[in-house]
Amino acid sequence: MHFFDESLLPENQDPLVIQVAPYAPSFMPRDSDDIPVSMADQVQKAVDCYNAGATVLHVHVREPDGKGSKNLDMFNEMLDRLRTAVPKMLLQVGGSISFAPKDDGEAALWLEDDTRHKLAELTPKPDQVTLAVNTNQMNVMELITREDCEGTSMWENNYREAYTEMYYEAGPKFMKEHMKRLSAAGIQTHFMVSTARDLETIERLVRSGHYKGPLVLNWVAIGGGADGPNPRNLMEFINRLPQNAVFTVEGLMRNVYPLGAMGIAMGMHVRVGQEDNLWGRKDERATSVQQIERMVRISEELFRPIATGDEAKQIYRIGEFYSSIDETLEKNGWLPNPVGYRPGRRCWKPPEWITSQLH
Repeated sequence: MHFFDESLLPENQDPLVIQVAPYAPSFMPRDSDDIPVSMADQVQKAVDCYNAGATVLHVHVREPDGKGSKNLDMFNEMLDRLRTAVPKMLLQVGGSISFAPKDDGEAALWLEDDTRHKLAELTPKPDQVTLAVNTNQMNVMELITREDCEGTSMWENNYREAYTEMYYEAGPKFMKEHMKRLSAAGIQTHFMVSTARDLETIERLVRSGHYKGPLVLNWVAIGGGADGPNPRNLMEFINRLPQNAVFTVEGLMRNVYPLGAMGIAMGMHVRVGQEDNLWGRKDERATSVQQIERMVRISEELFRPIATGDEAKQIYRIGEFYSSIDETLEKNGWLPNPVGYRPGRRCWKPPEWITSQLH
């Protein structure tokens, strides 16, 4: 991604899209006063977040007992209610469905591929479903400290061990089939990318025709197999993005604020919420709404406006799909495929003067 001399001026940037993840499937309701449980309270939380300035809602659902739900019927009900309560908000369903342990002490398990594919059948359909890129470790406990979560379920021995050993599965076969089903259903794939290596995977998938849509993604800087909150990681990641990528900065615990401030200054977008962070100032809890309000203040101090719901859908290019590999490359700002390009085959023939030196 290239920056011009005027790129940091707010009039040359898109309005800020704030993504919020208020449902926190990695925590239990007893861990925070800001985690809603009933369906009505979950919907009201979306309304409160929208009114505070968030225009993208990362959706998970809880059962009446507070456990993360894997019941797609409940997701359908939630989406239906949300479409009525926050019609201007983009609805982004978490592609893991839920990574909360089902029973006390049980390891946090990723669901089977067939179950996750059913997200393409949700009714009413969401605007997006997130897709993790490449099977990888997801050890959030590498960055989370005792101060971050002591007194919560996450710091209890069984849970802490489960999240230390957690990984997510997103192999080539799954990714290709999942993107195919989502696109066929008119649902945008929102890529959750942990490191620049995964950007290369996405580009190869596009160049080989497995994805034909906008590159809309989060940089998930949660450590433990993903990048950590080092500004050099962020800048290198941005450096590797194609020019037209729609990019959101996502951190963990209090790192969401400095990372978000950097993202806002550079014209990127941000994510906040209880799923990622419980805190404001050190030792002071912050609700999802309070975290949104802080990002609004930072952006307004830089004279960058906050996106409306309609603007967010335009910025995210919701409903936009492409008819060819070439169009996908062009729309996202990648260079075109070389003539004769075939995935997995060398497409550059060295000149004769080089090959003659090899004999």
